[in-house]
Amino acid sequence: MIMYSTPWCGYCQRLKAQFGREGIAFEEVDIEQDPAAAAMVEQVNGGNQTVPTIVFADGTAMTNPSLAQVKEKLSSL
Repeated sequence: MIMYSTPWCGYCQRLKAQFGREGIAFEEVDIEQDPAAAAMVEQVNGGNQTVPTIVFADGTAMTNPSLAQVKEKLSSL
């Protein structure tokens, strides 16, 4: 699972902390440092660089999901 984020995003910080408490492994990509990642986030979010955007192993994505939504999705993979 990949989390696309920015260093200043409060929602990203919260979700990362929740993942840490729950032991959920993820890779983090800073879209401000990776233009290709920023373009992918824009594609998923109708042209907006909305973070956090989570991309799962099956290729599906969620934008600013709750911890419960992520856990539900992970349990179905």
